[in-house]
Amino acid sequence: MKTAVQNEPGKRNTIRRLIEAARQEFSEKGLSGVRMEEVASAAGVTKQLIYHYYGSKEGLFVAVLDECSERIMSELVGLEVDDLAPSEAMRTMLNHFFDQYREDPLLGSLAHEGIHYHNSHQTPRNRFLEMAPALIDKFDNILRRGAKSGDFKPDVNSRLFLATAALVTTGWFTNRYSMSTLAGLDTTSEEGMNTWRSYSADFILAGITLRHE
Repeated sequence: MKTAVQNEPGKRNTIRRLIEAARQEFSEKGLSGVRMEEVASAAGVTKQLIYHYYGSKEGLFVAVLDECSERIMSELVGLEVDDLAPSEAMRTMLNHFFDQYREDPLLGSLAHEGIHYHNSHQTPRNRFLEMAPALIDKFDNILRRGAKSGDFKPDVNSRLFLATAALVTTGWFTNRYSMSTLAGLDTTSEEGMNTWRSYSADFILAGITLRHE
C-alpha cells in the first residue's frame, strides 16, 4: 500500500494534466461554454475527481487563472534587469509583457474571460494579488534609477505607470477586434505583432523619458 508521500508525485501530475486540459477548454469556449465531462476526458480523470479538488467549474476556472498569474508574474519579477541602463531595463520589461502573450496563444482569451469573471464575482485571494507588490517594486526601482540618472522624469507614479504599460502592451491580445480595426493591422500576423511590440514600448517610454536639449 502506497503512503501519502509516495502518492504525492502522482497527485501533482494529475493536477498538472487537469489544469492544462482546463486551460485549453476555457480559452476556446469560455467559462459558460465548458463542460466538465470534456475537461475530465481530456485530462484522463473522472468528473468526480475535478469536483473533489475544486468544488465547481468556477473553482476550476479560478485555479486556471491562478496558475497563469503565478507563471506570468514570476517571470516578470524574476527578470534580470538590474545591470541594464534604466531605459533598456524598462524596454526589456515592456517587451516581456508583450512576448508572454505572443508566445502563449491561449493567454489572451483566458485573460479576456478572466476580466469578465472578476468584474462580476467577488475575487478570492489569489497569486496575482499576492505577487503584484513585488512587480510594482521592480518597476518603481527602474523608475527611480532612471530619475537619478536623468533619463526619466522624476516622481512617476509606479502603480499608474505599470497599469498603463500592462494595458497598452497586452491589449493587442485581449481586445483584438478593436486593435485590428483602429491600428489597421492583423493582430495575428507577424507584421502586426512586431509593429505593436515596438510601437507600444516606444509610446510608453516617451511618456517618462526626459528630453535633453
